[in-house]
Amino acid sequence: MYTINGIVYANQSSSDIKVQSVKALDNMMMIVTFTSGEKRLFDATILLNMPVFKVLENVNVYNSVKVEYGVVIWNNGELDVAPEYVYKNSYSYNEIITA
Repeated sequence: MYTINGIVYANQSSSDIKVQSVKALDNMMMIVTFTSGEKRLFDATILLNMPVFKVLENVNVYNSVKVEYGVVIWNNGELDVAPEYVYKNSYSYNEIITA
């Protein structure tokens, strides 16, 4: 929760958005857990529109994804994407647990 100009917002301020963990899935999908505890589904194919991210078409590079200082990175930090971008371009994700 945060306040701007006297208006209270229920979600996080974008400057507070940090990634806690990331799990690479098939087809360039990722489950991203934010420090708020919220899990979201991110389709990384959206990044392929930008030339610098074309290297993610290599499965080994894509699967090297990890989190460093709250940011999603690949190739030991040679490539990264802002947590705000990931949050804005992802979808709410609820795990289904079967007994």
